[in-house]
Parts: sequence; structure tokens; C-alpha cells
Amino acid sequence: MKPTTLTPFQFRLAGTIIHAATAEKLPLDRAYQKYFNKLHIRNAERGLIIGVIGDIFRRLNYYCFLGSFSMRQIPENITKMLEIWHLLNRLPQCAEKPAVPLEGEELEKFEEKLSRAKKLPALKDGCPDWLDALGDLGLGRKWPAERKALSEAPKRFIRLNTLKADMHELKRSLSISQVGFRDVPGVENALEITTDASLFNLYAFKQGMFEQQDAGSQLIAPFLQAEPGMRVIDACAGSGGKTMHLAALMQGKGTIIAMDVEEWKLKDLKLRARRCGAFNIETRLIESGKTIKHLDSSADRVLLDVPCSGLGVLKRNPETKWRSGMENMKELYETQEKILAEYSRMVKPGGKLVYSTCSIMPDENELQIKAFLEDHPGEWELEEKKNIYPSKTGFDGFFMARLRRLEKPAE
Repeated sequence: MKPTTLTPFQFRLAGTIIHAATAEKLPLDRAYQKYFNKLHIRNAERGLIIGVIGDIFRRLNYYCFLGSFSMRQIPENITKMLEIWHLLNRLPQCAEKPAVPLEGEELEKFEEKLSRAKKLPALKDGCPDWLDALGDLGLGRKWPAERKALSEAPKRFIRLNTLKADMHELKRSLSISQVGFRDVPGVENALEITTDASLFNLYAFKQGMFEQQDAGSQLIAPFLQAEPGMRVIDACAGSGGKTMHLAALMQGKGTIIAMDVEEWKLKDLKLRARRCGAFNIETRLIESGKTIKHLDSSADRVLLDVPCSGLGVLKRNPETKWRSGMENMKELYETQEKILAEYSRMVKPGGKLVYSTCSIMPDENELQIKAFLEDHPGEWELEEKKNIYPSKTGFDGFFMARLRRLEKPAE
């Protein structure tokens, strides 16, 4: 959606939400929910406000630099940040008199900072120092392109639910609701949404005809090669996006065991499954290691969408890079290694496992698979691995590796 000048009301509302997310440390999605639920505003207006705040949060340090204040001083400089957003988008200022007008010396200082920032690409891409160092170490020459891609606004994608509709029916319903869309080359059953529609209020959504899911994420479930009639375990299911996709790929036949350590996520998954018509899903709470042991060598397919840094989805969740750092990465790597080692035992000999993350960093991806294979010689083989890079696809960033458990350990 093309940027437009904020009205005084929109200006104040955007500032209030930014304050809630920075001063009150409220997650952005909860900040949106808190204030949007109180107000009856049009979908286009919500979309505009979310777009402005997203632009600012993807490059918070850049806005601080241009405004000559520190990250800690954001709460008292929100008005200035919103004014800078207007200037960067070459838009006239909000009709309401700015509290900190950018004119005269203030404007000259801003233009000088803008010139200096052009020579600092990591800053212009909204990349904190810790992330730039991590990306450079992990991806080398590939990193600048990915860093830039992760600073851009995310696209919106949906996935046809083949349990409830075909593509013709979905497109017809979207057209009736005046929702713009286009096909996504290379991703079967995916559509990119090109207008600012409130997707969850659509008739097609309420009827379970589609799920909102990034196009890159939509490539993971098919990668598992699950077939109708199989016993499949989605071991880190969360609220079930990939679980629903697996159910559709399996045509509702066979069994899917959706597992997670958080019960509330599984409750949400059940509601989602009911709307999607996915009735071959069982949920199981992981209460201890015994839950996993009871499923030893029982599954034809296992999906491990493991906890990760989320560094492939920063354009969709930009606040992550301002609240995270390298200090927790070692613990995260150890968690991924442990899950892969323990949960892989649920795969039958001859069965397959997909390890996936929404990260583009090798330490969480290729190097985890390499270490696992070295620790289990003759037990597993790597069939295929795939990286989804934001700079090349326009999607979020993902990694997936498909392993097959050998029928007999090699001697």
C-alpha cells in the first residue's frame, strides 16, 4: 500500500502504539490488539498505521540516528520519529502542529545525518551491531543482500485449504469480497494478497477455505513427503499452521499427532482444525521425556519445526532484533540439538524426518544437521536440504532438511 500522510488521529494512535511497545514493553501484536479493539476504524486505516509502525520498527536504530537520540530515548521522541517517517516518504507533515518541528537548523541536521547514513548500509537497513556481526560471520558475502531484504515490508500470502475448496472457488470468493490477489510462481496453492483486506473477517476464511501463511513456510509441509494413510507427527506444532497443511496434503486420511509443550497452543490448534475440516489430527501435550519415548519408532514421518532465533522472519517480527542478542544463542543451539537427537527416535526405520527453522543462519541449520549425522553414523542419511532466502524469493527466510532413517544401521 502506498504511504500517505497520517491524519492527526492516525498520528496520535500510531504514537500511542509505539509508546506501548517501547516504554511499556508490550509485544507489537498485543499493542495493536489493545488499541484496535477499542476503536472502530476501517481496515485500510488499520493497514496504514500498521505499515507506518512496521517501517519504523524494522529500522529503529536508523530513526534514532536521524533524530539524534538514543534507543533509550525513543519514548520521548516518538513524535519526531513519526515526522521523520513523513520526510523519508516525501510526504507533507501531519496537519496537527508537530511537537518537535523539523525545520531550520533541525532540518539541516536531519539532512546531514541522512547523507551520513547513506554511507552506513547496516544502519540504513536497521541492523543492530550484534546481528550484523552474526550475519557476517554466518553468511559472509551473502549477508548484505539478506540484511537489506529483511528491512523491507513483508508481503501477505494465503494458502488454499484443499479440504474445503479448490482454487477456482477461493479466487471467486476473494473477488466477490473485492480482495486483490495474484498467483505465486513455484508455490502450489499459494496466493499473494495485493490489497489491504482484513482477511480474518472474510467469508472465505470463516468457511475454512484458506489459511494465512508465508509462501516460504508453505514449502515445508510438502517437503516432508507425507502421504494419505500415514502416521505423521508434528512434534513442535505450535498453533498448527503446518499441521493444517499436512492434513490437506494427506487428504484428511491417516493420523497426524500434533505435539507441543504449551497447552494453550494446542487448544488454538483444535479450533483451527475444526474450521479447516482437518479431522485426522490428534493433539498431545509434551509433559516430559516419557511422552516422546512412548512414540519411539512409531511414525512414518516426523516434522521438527524447532525453536529458533526467528532471524529469517525479521521483516514480519522486527521487534525481535531490538529485544534479542547473541547472549542466548548458545542455549538455543543446545535446545535445537537436544530436540533433534531425542525426537528423531519417533521415526520408524525407513521413515523420514524434516528439520526446519525460520532462520537463515548456518549454526541453526546446516551445522545442526551435520553434527547430528556425525553423532549418528550409519543411522540416518540426508536426502535433501533447502534454504529459502528473502533476497531471492521475497518470502520470509527458512531452512529445511529431510533425513531418512536407515532400515538397518550400517556396520
